[in-house]
Amino acid sequence: MASLQTTLLDENTAPAVRADVRALIDAEVSDKKGASGLAVKGGYGAVKKVSPSVVDDAVAKLWPSFVEKLDPFWQRYEAAPTGTFGEFLAANGDEASDALLSVTDERIDETSKSTIKKAYSSLRPSAKKNVTEALPRVGALVQKYAA
Repeated sequence: MASLQTTLLDENTAPAVRADVRALIDAEVSDKKGASGLAVKGGYGAVKKVSPSVVDDAVAKLWPSFVEKLDPFWQRYEAAPTGTFGEFLAANGDEASDALLSVTDERIDETSKSTIKKAYSSLRPSAKKNVTEALPRVGALVQKYAA
């Protein structure tokens, strides 16, 4: 059973994977509704205005850490696959969301960009809900490349 680092970070597939991750982020933000959706869209837009490449840069920097956090879930899923990996992640939503958010929490502490810190701190209270909602798409993306 190959690790996700082997399959998702391989230099031959990494550009396509990162492009799909960016598309996933855009789709998740676009799908947000209501007042909390407006906050997410506003924060995302503000961050992108600071630097148009911020999403690409963040994906390039953070994706390896996300893959590391997802790998134990993938290994558990592969040991007894039932349904899709997205369904598996959703069924383990609290644990998976906390694992993924630990990456961004650590990174945001390291940034010196106050606009990004401010946007993140305003979105962080609802981040777990948003990450949990994204887990089916995250799982589908992982399964597309790792299966």
